[in-house]
Amino acid sequence: MELNKYQKKAVSHVNGPALVLAVPGAGKTTVLIHRTNNLIENHNINPDSILSITFSRASANDMKERYNTTFPNFQSTAIKFSTIHSFSYTILREYAYRKNIKYTLLEGKNTPINKNALLRKIYLEINGEYITEERLEGIVNTIGYIKNMCFDIDEYMLNNNVEINNFKEIYMYYENYKLQNHLIDFDDMLVLTYKVLKEDKYLLNKYRNKYNYIQVDEGQDTSKIQMEIIKTIAYPNNNLFIVADDDQSIYGFRGAFPKGLLEFKKIYPKAKIFYMEENFRSSKNIVNVSNKFIKQNTLRYDKNLFTENEDVRPIQIVKAKTVLDQYEYLVGELKKYDELSNTAILYRNNISTLGLIEYLEKNNIPFHLRDMKISLFNHWMINDIVAFLTLAKDDTNISAFEKIYYKMRGFVYKKYINYIKTLNFNSSVFDRILLYPGLDEEYKQKIIELKRDFKYLSRLKPCEAISFIEEDLKYERYLRENSLKLGYTYDSLKTILFDLKLIAKNTPSIEVFLSRLKYLDYLSKKSVQAKNGVVLSTIHAAKGLEFKNVYMIDLVDGDFPTSNSIEAFYKGNYDLLEEERRLFYVGMTRAKEVLDLVTIKNRNDKKVESSKFLVEIEEMFKK
Repeated sequence: MELNKYQKKAVSHVNGPALVLAVPGAGKTTVLIHRTNNLIENHNINPDSILSITFSRASANDMKERYNTTFPNFQSTAIKFSTIHSFSYTILREYAYRKNIKYTLLEGKNTPINKNALLRKIYLEINGEYITEERLEGIVNTIGYIKNMCFDIDEYMLNNNVEINNFKEIYMYYENYKLQNHLIDFDDMLVLTYKVLKEDKYLLNKYRNKYNYIQVDEGQDTSKIQMEIIKTIAYPNNNLFIVADDDQSIYGFRGAFPKGLLEFKKIYPKAKIFYMEENFRSSKNIVNVSNKFIKQNTLRYDKNLFTENEDVRPIQIVKAKTVLDQYEYLVGELKKYDELSNTAILYRNNISTLGLIEYLEKNNIPFHLRDMKISLFNHWMINDIVAFLTLAKDDTNISAFEKIYYKMRGFVYKKYINYIKTLNFNSSVFDRILLYPGLDEEYKQKIIELKRDFKYLSRLKPCEAISFIEEDLKYERYLRENSLKLGYTYDSLKTILFDLKLIAKNTPSIEVFLSRLKYLDYLSKKSVQAKNGVVLSTIHAAKGLEFKNVYMIDLVDGDFPTSNSIEAFYKGNYDLLEEERRLFYVGMTRAKEVLDLVTIKNRNDKKVESSKFLVEIEEMFKK
């Protein structure tokens, strides 16, 4: 492959620190493998002394494979292509062997103790209730963030509003349990490796002497502790070559630390900075608008994204009246394409998939759902609706009742639940509450009315049933009062109800509706392996990918950018909003030829505003 002049400059760098700022589609992997070969072939660098760090196993394998294909005469067997975690674990295993310590990994396929199972158990023990999948993911991410940012737990608690009940107690319990049982998770690999490098001079010198040249891919995704490990190994020669794009740093919630890139010259005053600003991927229409858009950010290197590619089709801003109109528009567009695997529908949150996959399935459009760690059909709110309907059909079901008794009108107390568990399981949960000693007549009447309402609920059509749960059983009131505490906006939770009603409208009975949910869940899980449909993905999961056609949907203010980031911006904190803008930019730059930005005017019978970012782009069109 012929390199352009910007790539050649970066490839020719040999000694000392260097930062390569590579825009989307600039060929950063190409530069890394050519620079590797340049070190070996033209500068007689021992392949054993080159360490290339990437941030996923797939990227490491891809880089090695591309190196072997491009330079078949210089096989990469001696070159270390590794993830930062794998590299850290190598050091940690050697340390453990020398010190006669046996670490057991909590994560991975063959672990005797599972991290998530352990955290579920700890949460139940401390809070006395079962944890939802979303909340579990929140705890895992928060623990990871603390470790990756090198925070002390007290320091973190002092400066952050944590929505998880008794988080510090959960954190301390988890950390102490691991310590006592020699267990480690992926975050501990980094923390312990950094500690080892600071304390064990033998291992520090061994790895410093072994790897004289260190290359880092996706440098904008490195966390503070990852960068400290890399810097420690690179010292004192500092032959550190980082390829990054500060404009694509979108993992702040996981501890990514782009500030380290912005201060690179401060850390290494003699560092070289190379700019790779040519995009080989996208049409001129997409590149020009994306370049102007990202320049709205202030916390960045001043780069100018450009391309020699031709104009293909202007970016379209589509303003659908309702969510259903948005789906109709997408279906109409998708039916134009014979091959769908080169087309993607991208969104800010997985919540966008619920109504979308119902609509695609009804229109016989195959889809490939990418990287949804938690099935949306395990969302606590969908489980709530299922529990209401299950109890309506069988009012002896104590398990369903236990999930929702405090989320509806009637003021059923925990003590009543504990009491009725001791009674005949074949009788109605409501009849069992009426047997509780000392209930006054007014309260008994409320329970009798509740029993009657669930009987009535069992006879309703599914869509009417959801509305009845929402309004008459006061589930909507529970959502409104608790949304922020649960980490959601009220509007986003109403959207889930809207999508459930959309699915319910097409089903004749509650039983068929529940079966439909199970079927869509099955299709979603199955689609992860399917490669022949339109790709459905969060923008986070689509990073690093490219598609001929991209449709970014649900571009509503408060959702994208998030209401939290907008609020922080008005208080003088620009970081969150700028990361949201980077995320939007990453979505835009996945597209090669077609880019449609789709918003809606009304949701849940309420007017909503287009994303602030769409307004910015519209202003650019006018200039």
